[in-house]
This record gives sequence, structure tokens and C-alpha cells, in this order.
Amino acid sequence: MKRHKSLLLRQLGESEMWMQHNKVTNLKLACAQVDGVLIRPGETFSFNKLVGNATRRKGYVKGMRLSNGQARPGIGGGICQLANLLHWMVLHSPLTVTQRSTHSFDPFPDNGRVLPWGVGCSIVYNYVDLQFRNDTDQTFQLRVGVGERYLEGEILAERPTSTSYRVFARGERFLRAGTQHFRRNEIWRTTIDRGTGSPVGDELIRENVALVKYIPTDVYIVDIDLSQHPPTT
Repeated sequence: MKRHKSLLLRQLGESEMWMQHNKVTNLKLACAQVDGVLIRPGETFSFNKLVGNATRRKGYVKGMRLSNGQARPGIGGGICQLANLLHWMVLHSPLTVTQRSTHSFDPFPDNGRVLPWGVGCSIVYNYVDLQFRNDTDQTFQLRVGVGERYLEGEILAERPTSTSYRVFARGERFLRAGTQHFRRNEIWRTTIDRGTGSPVGDELIRENVALVKYIPTDVYIVDIDLSQHPPTT
């Protein structure tokens, strides 16, 4: 259904690279729990249930975790990248996302961004989860792994499906309220008939808004009054 890969090591603001190298260790452990999993008709995938609590005893190390708008070291840090990969692939499949949370802030400028801003996930064990359900009549399989440079994944279906999908952002903009900046956009999905190649419908997946933790440059910024136009998700 969909194949994707994301760069393992990427310069993100002033974050220390050792946290990203440790992230690779954490991703290998998390991928081992997800790779090969089957999602049968009627079943729901839960990231937290499958991967479990990322603890030192299981071999997880300190990686980059986003907390209160800051990048800080924490045990198991970085496994959100796997959740991000899974969510992006699921959006290109008939699987139905039933639970997904995003970060309430935008921590880093777009440095080599490949996917639209706002399609990532926040994962906090036993509190914030990524879940998706199989409402179709066929079984899907998840394949994920850590390569030399990329986190790699694909979703497989047991037989061809009649539709494909295109996911994209609309209405990308930055808002300024006093000394604060906010980022807002909309994530849309177009369903395409595989037989004809023609679009058959558009749907709004989510409207994103987040506090920006850096100073936006080279972008169009709209000034707003928070008392009149409070940012809402």
C-alpha cells in the first residue's frame, strides 16, 4: 500500500547529536516489536500496547524527547519517529486512525523536511497513543526496520485495493501575537481510483495549530490579537 523512509540523523536546531545517535538504538528495539505485525479485519493496532514502556531494563537509552517545548534527554527518546512513520503510511491506506495526538508546539525550523508539518505523533506510554483500526475485509501487515541511514517501513495488503491516497497540506501560515508565534495548517487527503487514476473525493484530516519555539524567518507572518482570535485546534 505504501512504502516510506525517514532520515535517522538530522540536525535539529541546537539539539545535541548524541541524543539522535542514541535514538537509533531505541528505534531498533521498538521496530523489533512492530515488524511483521498483522492487522486483521476488525482489529485495532495500539503503539503503546505493542511497543510497551521504553525502560532501561529493556535496553532503551537516553534519546531526544520533546517536553514542554524543549528537546531534553530521556529514556526511550526518539521512538516517536516510528509512530510518525506508521501514521504517515496509514494515511495512505484504508486503515482508520482512531487515536493520535500531536505536540502542542513546533520546536524546530523546517530543516530538510520531507513530510508536511503536522502529520507527526506524540507518544507517552499509557497516556498518549497512536491507534488505528482495520475496517476492511482483508489483512494488512506492517514491516519496519532501521537501515544504515533511514528508518524504513511499508504497509502490505494481501490483495490489491481499489483506491490509493495523496496526503498534503493546505493553508500553511504563521501567526504572531505579541512576542509569540503560532503555526497553523490543514492536512487533507485525496482518495484516488486506481483503475482510472481520477480523484473521487477530498477529506480534511486535521487542522493543526502549535506554539512556535523559534523565530520564523523568510515566511509570511500574520499579526493577530489573541483576545479576538485565540488559536484553537
